[in-house]
Amino acid sequence: MAFPFDIVGFDMDGTLLDTSGDLAAAVNHALASADRAPLPVERITTMIGGGARHMLAQGMAATGGCTDAELDVLHRRLLAYYEANMVVDTAPYPHALAALDDLAARGVVLAVVTNKIERYAAEVLDTLGLRDRFACLIGGDTLAVGKPDPAPIRAMIERCGGGRAAFVGDSVYDVRAAKAAGVPVIGCSFGFLDRPAADLGADAVIDGFDALVPTLERLGAT
Repeated sequence: MAFPFDIVGFDMDGTLLDTSGDLAAAVNHALASADRAPLPVERITTMIGGGARHMLAQGMAATGGCTDAELDVLHRRLLAYYEANMVVDTAPYPHALAALDDLAARGVVLAVVTNKIERYAAEVLDTLGLRDRFACLIGGDTLAVGKPDPAPIRAMIERCGGGRAAFVGDSVYDVRAAKAAGVPVIGCSFGFLDRPAADLGADAVIDGFDALVPTLERLGAT
């Protein structure tokens, strides 16, 4: 039987890749420059998903707040630090590469749709030797809007040649974007969750990438 999806798209941070160490280091660098105490990695991971500025704004709010002007300055510091330290601890989640290989062998077109700045996402994927696996990469600044707007998901489908698509992510931004685009979505319980995975509103939840292909087959049969 043919695989039920022509395209499978992935969020990046907290879905394909565990970027928590490098993102937390960048946030804490910005906090330290403002004489704020560092936050633990597990606290910062709940702030990831809406882009770097949104992540930093939450970090500043958690340590006393700041003005928009202060946030502008700290955001630039965070980006400068992150640009120089993007792939220190970042790595794919267990079984992620095997799942990508399995999907590719079935003729599925793979894509990444992230709220990370596109050139940063491309550099991370390039450094890890993963960029060529994906037919399409859409970042948070590729279009006029990012997730949870459905436009990035719709653009993914168009750029990948059309067909039946599914999306995999770890945040409510991913779920809302996919749902609004009319695309089935799988949540990742191992990602950077700000709520229980069951509360994301996804069509299914996986606890690891070894469950991805069977879950897609099950979703495609409904």
